[in-house]
Formats: sequence, C-alpha cells, structure tokens
Amino acid sequence: MDGQDGVIEALKADPTMSDLRRSLESYYGDPARDAAMDGLYADFVRPGSLVFDVGAHVGDRLGSFRRLGARVVAVEPQPLCVRALRALYAVDAWVTVVEAACGARPDPIRLHVNSANPTVSTASARFVRSAAGAAGWEGETWDAEIEVAGTTLDTLIAAHGVPDFVKIDVEGFEGAVLAGLTMPLPALSFEFTTIARELALGCLERVTALGFTRFNVALGDEMALALPRWAPAAEVAAYLRALPHEANSGDVYCRPA
Repeated sequence: MDGQDGVIEALKADPTMSDLRRSLESYYGDPARDAAMDGLYADFVRPGSLVFDVGAHVGDRLGSFRRLGARVVAVEPQPLCVRALRALYAVDAWVTVVEAACGARPDPIRLHVNSANPTVSTASARFVRSAAGAAGWEGETWDAEIEVAGTTLDTLIAAHGVPDFVKIDVEGFEGAVLAGLTMPLPALSFEFTTIARELALGCLERVTALGFTRFNVALGDEMALALPRWAPAAEVAAYLRALPHEANSGDVYCRPA
C-alpha cells in the first residue's frame, strides 16, 4: 500500500472530491488510530482471510484489513466513495470494489445522500426520520436521492466465497443487509446508533437466528471491546438499551459458539 499518502493528498486536492475531504482528513493520517484498529480486528482477521467490508465509505477499515493480510471485498454504493476506493487500491489485486448497496434482495436501492457528510448517507428512510431533531444530529441534511445497484451477502458469497469476517456499517440499513444472509459465518459486526437502537435489537434477533451466540460491543471510535467478556444476546440487548443517548454509535461484534 505504498504511495497511498500521495493518493489521499491528490483526492483531497481534487475539487470534484470536495464532499469527501472531511472524511479523508478524519480517517487517514493517524498512526495511533490505525494501530488500535489493527489490534481490534486482529482477533477476527488473519493473513489470507476473506473479509467483506459492507459500507466501505473511504476505506479506513479496509486499510486495516489489508494491513492484517486479508483479501477484501469492499461494497460501497456512493459514486464518489467508489472513485476514492478505486484510486487508493488501483494496484492491489487483493481488493475488489463492488459498487452497490447490500440489502435483503439483489434489487436496485434508493440511497438518501448527505452531500455535506457522506459518511451518514443511508438507504434507510427510517434512519433519516430518526435523525430529524435528535440531539447531536442537528444540521444533518439528506439533500439528494439516487438509485444504486443492489446486492446481498448471499450473492457476494456465491461470487467470492465464504468470508471469515463481515463488517456492516450502513447507517440504519444493517437489518436489511442481514436479511440477505442465510448461512452462518465465523464472525461479523454491525453498527448501531442510539437514535435508532431498536434497529440494533432487531439485528441481534436476526444474527441469533443465524447461529451467533456470543456478542461484544465497541463504542464510537474507541477501537476496543467495551465488555469484559463475550456475552449472550439478551445481555447485550440490555446494554444497548441502557446506553446514554450521547454514546451515539458503535458496533456489535458477533461470534457463533
């Protein structure tokens, strides 16, 4: 991945990529954050692992998976983000970029775009409604809609193989992504937010039905598991319900027995 710093600077300087500048500045250039991220994912990803990065955005988690030696299928529907990913990994044969939104069916999906803050663009109209008027979400505006290609986790598995780990970060659309999976996997994570925590509780029910029995949580951007031990779904559901609104977001990590 030599030369990425130059690619990132070129992307930030490109006026057609101005909507991504904040994301590129936030998610790149912090070695301590990168090291913490690698430490978190090292429990799930080994050299030669196959990882699906669903909602890859500008690829900071993708970068960690590659540093850990994984082969990565990066799924991202936003055209600007796809341009950035393809520029960053143009010469990396172990990265496949799929320009699509993952959902319950391989049908076109309507994407609500937040041009000023693309990291919270979403295919979930419910998520957009939940953000309206919520503390900490003031000023967030989904100002455009585009139709994007759709795919499913099952479709991706048929094309690329069974992943060792799946990261799902799709701003309230995680339940639809999980609805497109019908087989057990070694591990996965899905994002939650405190403005729509009921969606995370539904995801817990879905992954339990898929055979996952042990769970943990990482809060915000802390890059560390918050619970002292892997816990059953009911315990993690209670933890998510009790989180203060200010916790904002995090990820639930899931493993089978």
